[in-house]
Amino acid sequence: MYRVWNFLTNYSLLLIIGALIALGWANTNPDSYHHFVEFVIWDHAPIGHLHDGHRTLTLHYLVNDVLMALFFAIAAKEVWEAVILENGSLRGKKAATPLFATLGGMIGPISVYLGLAMIMGSTTYDAVANGWAIPTATDIAFSYLVGRIVFGAGHPAVRFLLLLAIADDAAGLIILAIFYPSAELAPEWLLLSLAAAVAVFVLANWLPRYLDRGNQDRPNSTWMRKYLSFWPYLIAACASWYGFQESGIHPALGLLPIVPTIPHADRAFGIFSAAEEHLHDLLNMIEHALKHPVEIILFFFGLLNAGVEFSSMGDATWLVLAGLLIGKPIGILIFGWIAARPLGLGIPQGMRIIDLVVIGFVAAIGFTVSLFVASVAFDAGPVQDAAKMGALFSFAAAIISIVVGKICRVEKHEL
Repeated sequence: MYRVWNFLTNYSLLLIIGALIALGWANTNPDSYHHFVEFVIWDHAPIGHLHDGHRTLTLHYLVNDVLMALFFAIAAKEVWEAVILENGSLRGKKAATPLFATLGGMIGPISVYLGLAMIMGSTTYDAVANGWAIPTATDIAFSYLVGRIVFGAGHPAVRFLLLLAIADDAAGLIILAIFYPSAELAPEWLLLSLAAAVAVFVLANWLPRYLDRGNQDRPNSTWMRKYLSFWPYLIAACASWYGFQESGIHPALGLLPIVPTIPHADRAFGIFSAAEEHLHDLLNMIEHALKHPVEIILFFFGLLNAGVEFSSMGDATWLVLAGLLIGKPIGILIFGWIAARPLGLGIPQGMRIIDLVVIGFVAAIGFTVSLFVASVAFDAGPVQDAAKMGALFSFAAAIISIVVGKICRVEKHEL
């Protein structure tokens, strides 16, 4: 039984199962499904949807705005380590070509999405324009899995793909914060988030180390770790999340200011890597403690967000799919080639330029993040449902990637 659970969680199949249940439920009994999604947990609550002068905590809000903050915190941890560590994957020349490819992987989908929307006419364009960011997303977990299937775990293209996905996540977090506020902006509330981050860093991280300077036994740091553990950071995270909610910025991003304040190792092995279980810094311990809870959260995210009726397919469906399946591979190929050849930045040894095409299709799996952006880009209704259907169908990129890999004669490199 443990092996089954381990397989499910390692490959995020709980998310797919949740999405499939939602699709079946919404297409057989839509009324009961939507009643379940909007189930009221607490009316006149301190957190929740703001309406009529008060907040209401629904099941949908609990999952999308509260619990998904843990998912984005884990994504932020990978981005932070890639940027801050001396050997971080997003530092130096080795990251230049993947970063250029990431830029292409965002410009390409946006151009295709908005360009086709304009061709369809002003009415369609006005209805779907706000969803321009949906096809820019790359689902880091599924893309990494499919990349290993297509290239083999030891192929340099898998590392390239992972760098691209991490950079894409970083850009996606910025886009969500700037372009998709959850309410009328009240930026002064971000001072609460900033104060929480500064306070916890100084009191729980910097001060014990400062007091322990010159003492190899590190009594203050040891006491802090042994008796307070993650609790100061949890309290700061709650304060930061509340500040994001009140500021109007999507609260699912509310833990981002706290992640950099948590003590971390001076090296990293990658997202949910088994090797990182041997790193005993607090940040990695928190990440691995959250692994299974976050997978369960993703199950409920799929269950509460993927329930769209097949009859809801519309213009937004095909625009999202075109952005992902056409714009993403073309953008990654063009910008990756520009970086590797004209700019002379090169590509990893063992990779070919044609591999960028395959990477582009693998990165076209938007799924989780695309679903999330669709849920905030549009109000509930037919356009949002159509866009979500496009995000769900993007999983077809996995099959296309395997086929294109065969056509491009990708040679698998196993570890």
